[in-house]
Amino acid sequence: MTMIRRLRSSPVLLTVPAFGVMFAVFGIPMILLFLTSLNSPEFSLANYIGFFEKKSYVLILVQTLKISLVATAICLLIGYPTAYLIAVAGRARPVLMVMVFLPWLTSALVRTYAWTVVLGDNGLINSLLLNLGVIDRPLTLIYNRFAVYVGMVHIMLPMMILPLLSVMVNIDKTLMAAARSMGAKPFTAFLRVFLPLSVPGIRSGCILVFVVCLGFYITPQALGGLGDTMLSTLINSQLTTSLDMAPTAAAAFILLAVALVVLSTAGVNLASSHGQSGSVEHKIKANRWLSLSKVSRYLNELATPFRARYWATKLYKSHRDTRWANLIGASFLALVLTFLLAPGLIVIVISFSPGEFLEFPPTTWSLRWYYSFFQDPTWTGALWNSFKFGLIVSVASAIAGTMAALGLSRCSPSFRSSMTMVILTPITFPIIVVAVAVYLGLARIGLVGTSTGIILGHIIGAIGYVVVIVLATLSGFDRRLEQAAMSMRAGPTRTFVRVTFPLIRSGIIGGALFAFLASFDEVIITSFVSGYAIPTLPLKMLENLKQQVDPTIAAVGSLLTLLPIVWLVALYFTLWRGRSSLQNAAANPA
Repeated sequence: MTMIRRLRSSPVLLTVPAFGVMFAVFGIPMILLFLTSLNSPEFSLANYIGFFEKKSYVLILVQTLKISLVATAICLLIGYPTAYLIAVAGRARPVLMVMVFLPWLTSALVRTYAWTVVLGDNGLINSLLLNLGVIDRPLTLIYNRFAVYVGMVHIMLPMMILPLLSVMVNIDKTLMAAARSMGAKPFTAFLRVFLPLSVPGIRSGCILVFVVCLGFYITPQALGGLGDTMLSTLINSQLTTSLDMAPTAAAAFILLAVALVVLSTAGVNLASSHGQSGSVEHKIKANRWLSLSKVSRYLNELATPFRARYWATKLYKSHRDTRWANLIGASFLALVLTFLLAPGLIVIVISFSPGEFLEFPPTTWSLRWYYSFFQDPTWTGALWNSFKFGLIVSVASAIAGTMAALGLSRCSPSFRSSMTMVILTPITFPIIVVAVAVYLGLARIGLVGTSTGIILGHIIGAIGYVVVIVLATLSGFDRRLEQAAMSMRAGPTRTFVRVTFPLIRSGIIGGALFAFLASFDEVIITSFVSGYAIPTLPLKMLENLKQQVDPTIAAVGSLLTLLPIVWLVALYFTLWRGRSSLQNAAANPA
């Protein structure tokens, strides 16, 4: 009896629904997919050997790595100064953060479609250059590597900026001022003080962007040419054209192996650089440059009197006027925000065009394509399916994710960290690998082509968002409030309803909204599981993009661009009400 009571009170049991669904829909299929790649039960590496024996496959793998690396590097070069400028923006920081955050919430399919409008032969850039007489014929801006990089960087740049920004806002700015007061120039102070402190953000952003880029499927297919094929496109082609799952499974696990190597590298504790490894590296460098060090020390001693006099004259003087630096920084930030926001705004403007073809700006304004969208049962049916699936997924994932977060918050830190990483695997793994595994698992139980299968495929990723957000909310939760309620004879259910839930309600609602958007925008897993038998709005858009450039897509893209704004408004009022309730509770303890 005592053992049963302990099991009932064990917080780990709260995680059973979330981990049960993930293990059934994703965990077991991943194991089966791995066994399939090894030709179980014979167990051989023939499929892996066959992959590397085909020169075209190896070239596609190398090309995938190259595209992902270049896209990550571009995101870092643009994202780091952008994050720094936002971090030091003062009162304008919240507005700038929202402007960066908003494109990240917008459908990736809509943003890809926007670049087809901007970069096309009859697109905005070519039309503008032709009208100005700069060029005689349209430039080849689309269906090449350049367009792939533009689309990928546009989608991934917010994902690079946000981790950098989360680290930079916590760096003590007085450290830079102290370095300047000691005679360091602005660039030297930044290089020696600020940059080393921001390394964790650089590492997190680069790893996150690179791993996601490895699984890119829609953007390279829509914006690139035949020479820009990535491994995810090859996996999808193998799955749709061949009945043999083994080569597809091998290709998926090769892509997953690359992602795991990168993720494991991110898990290395770089704080140990101050320990033995760092000291060994320092000794090696010191021995390597010993002779130059002696010369430098001698010259430094000769220059000390001159540098001391210069330092004394400059030490307490005011710094130079930074108007030019501020102007350059503001201009750069404006260009980045234009790059992030302009494609969505262009889609909204084009959606009011009355013509049969896309034009910017429209000669006249019309709601023709909005009427076309709402009067077409195929479009409205797809919209209803997406809304229905998103609502069910948000409710189910909010319940299971909140239970899992409550259970993990009561466990030891090491166990909580490990289990959180496990539950985030559907998000951190390349999406094409997750889609293949989910398809294999659901096909074995006959749920491919069903609404239940689509919902289950969406839930495994949505639960991760809820767990992370609710865990962050619980990090500041005082357990003594629950203990006080229980000491007054309140049961576990009553304590949760009257004490715990009101305090973490904003996190639960925020997680549910994230889950809804993730489900509403999901296209890759849906295309595998539904087999286009049950259309959703992203699937309908993808199908029309492949067949024709229907201006109705612009109206759909406009609606999907405005959806995150509604979400942010709802989240703002949710957090504001949650904060108000906490303030009222603090003011009225009785």
